[in-house]
Amino acid sequence: MKYKEIFMKRAIQLAKYGLGLTSPNPMVGCVIERNGIVLSEGWHYKKEMYHAEFLAINNIKDEYLFFNCTLYVTLEPCVHFGETPPCVDLIIEKNIPRVVVGIQDPCDKVKGLGIKKLKKYGIEVIENVLMDQCKILNKRFFTFYEKNRPYIILKWAQSDDGFIYSENRKNNWISGIHARQLNHKWRSEEDGILVGRKTVLNDNPKLNVRKWFGQNPVRIFVDKKLSISDSYFILDGSQKTIVFTEKKKENQENIEYIQISFEKKIINQILNFLHKKKILSLIVEGGKKTLENFIQENIWDECRIFICKEVLKSGLKAPEIKGIISKKMNLNKDQLIIKLNY
Repeated sequence: MKYKEIFMKRAIQLAKYGLGLTSPNPMVGCVIERNGIVLSEGWHYKKEMYHAEFLAINNIKDEYLFFNCTLYVTLEPCVHFGETPPCVDLIIEKNIPRVVVGIQDPCDKVKGLGIKKLKKYGIEVIENVLMDQCKILNKRFFTFYEKNRPYIILKWAQSDDGFIYSENRKNNWISGIHARQLNHKWRSEEDGILVGRKTVLNDNPKLNVRKWFGQNPVRIFVDKKLSISDSYFILDGSQKTIVFTEKKKENQENIEYIQISFEKKIINQILNFLHKKKILSLIVEGGKKTLENFIQENIWDECRIFICKEVLKSGLKAPEIKGIISKKMNLNKDQLIIKLNY
């Protein structure tokens, strides 16, 4: 099995094509090889569509080729009926002799049962190949099932002197066009985007992906007294929106009003609801108080900060956050720093 890491790397690469399209399913890639030659490839490219293993297997028309082949898959094959039939049953049906699995599925409906069934039918299973890389690939999926909440990304832009907002500026954009386009790309990759009430009032954001091609995230914000009027973009009904409030209000087209208690921990109530809605990932874009609430509760996984060349001299100071720096890169005049919460 000298090829196992090479072909698993290729399966991971294929799986990434599904970023932003497969949720609430995981991203999965599959490679089938025989004697070091790739016979077929596949990936799960959209929710409710066929899984990676199904596509890779059905690309092979000559069933003799399954003899002595090896199937590589980034995540344990499913064993239950959902939107599609179990991939395990198809692997058994085609008499594929070996399966190399990147990592076990954390979902209770699978969680080792797929591997167990393959072994029961005499299929050789090699587990945990590039396991760490396969887990990072599906960091949203694993966080959702292991922590019972979405994967949380905090994001903000700050001036060179450490401010995120100044009342002295008519235009509050401090990041450049490249950073803003990248931010819209990020939005297309995540299920939800959350802002605070003051951000809505100050910026009137649309929270869509107009500078990128992809799906809009679900817009989420907290409005205790329902003081935001329908004239704001966030309540225009153009994309799915969730409003957390203490008041009772009938849902409208694309807008869902959820009553919560403001005497209890607000973040926990929001995340519990989003978990029930199968929202696997969430970008928190501010403002300062909203971001600091997540930081103080230590409920975050990743932080993306743009350090911009603008000097504001006064205003709202940017949040302070610890974490391990995983990446630094320049985007024209802006610098991007990504931190992880380990």
